[in-house]
Amino acid sequence: MMPIKLERINHNLIREISNILATEVKNPELRFLTVTDVKTTRDFSFAKVYIRVWDISKKDIVMKSLKNASGFVRKQLYDRVEMRHVPQIEFVYDDSIDYGKKIESIIENLN
Repeated sequence: MMPIKLERINHNLIREISNILATEVKNPELRFLTVTDVKTTRDFSFAKVYIRVWDISKKDIVMKSLKNASGFVRKQLYDRVEMRHVPQIEFVYDDSIDYGKKIESIIENLN
């Protein structure tokens, strides 16, 4: 079970990172994605930010752009979240929906 403080911080990071990517980042490619989850380590030193891209054909471009923008996003978070130390950010593509669809099709084929 996740501690309440960690859960609250993850929720705040989802909201703030989504807002930064939608309004502050100059790269137009980064405006068409969704932050699906954030998992922060218990010591708040690292955060994995899970994202989904609206246009799957642009996934590689978006992931590369996110890697380049991670420092800017982290800098923006310093002013927006109440944390002593803003975690290092790693953007990860969230393939859980694709995985679920694959499992669903396997089950359908079995029936």
